[in-house]
Amino acid sequence: MTQAPEDPRRLPYEVGRAIRANPVRQLTAGAPLRWLALGWRDLMRCPLPGLVHGLAMALFGAVLVALARDRFWLLAGAFSGFLLVAPVVATGLYAVSRELEQGRRATLATALATWRPRTRRDGRLVVFGLLLALAGTGWVLTSAALITRFAAAPVNTPMDFVRVVVLASDTGLAGLFEIWLILGAALSAPIFASSVVAIPLLMDRDIAVRPAVLVSARAALANPLPMALWATLILVLTLLGMVTGLVGLVVAVPWLAHASWHAYRDLVGPEGSAGEAG
Repeated sequence: MTQAPEDPRRLPYEVGRAIRANPVRQLTAGAPLRWLALGWRDLMRCPLPGLVHGLAMALFGAVLVALARDRFWLLAGAFSGFLLVAPVVATGLYAVSRELEQGRRATLATALATWRPRTRRDGRLVVFGLLLALAGTGWVLTSAALITRFAAAPVNTPMDFVRVVVLASDTGLAGLFEIWLILGAALSAPIFASSVVAIPLLMDRDIAVRPAVLVSARAALANPLPMALWATLILVLTLLGMVTGLVGLVVAVPWLAHASWHAYRDLVGPEGSAGEAG
């Protein structure tokens, strides 16, 4: 279970003020389906920036597979870090959705401008991306230790993992795959809660990393059902992108990025507004 974020009244003044200035809303369980619809609309209205981002991510994934396909834990670690940092890399697409939302024309230059050195936001986004990469590395090391210690046979390739752990065709620790899944969920839930709106919030508003993470956690805790559905949709679309030989990531990555912008806009109220919506 995700630990409740700190009460803003007990935090340092600047952090507490930033949290109070970004109130969260409570949404219906089906809200993520609306985010996907709005994200798809943005992708269709301005496809070039999204497809460029998606193609770059797919090509990067292909390089990872080529370099580590026979070293399963290296491949798993690379993909875990890849998936955690991907929302940071897609920050430019949040800027595209913001421009479209405000009735302005968006181009590839709109997305790339987010990372120009003169902007104040890129440093915070890099810091946040590094934190996510460290979290992903921690999960990979924990996962590798669990499988290495308790699997009945060596796991060197993805097919070894399916045969030895998922199908449990060899004698080993009973329920190892279930334990692996539960451990992964327990470790990933806090990361998801703390980042679900933090990245677009950092891009869109002048807020530090710590209050952005706390606002994100508050939004997730206020909306457990929508967040559960949203996490499931992200996982399903990402897996579909991977099982199509990574080609599906060309569309899945920008679609989810644009949808994430609309998730942020729904979950976090206007800056400076008071109270939480019921």
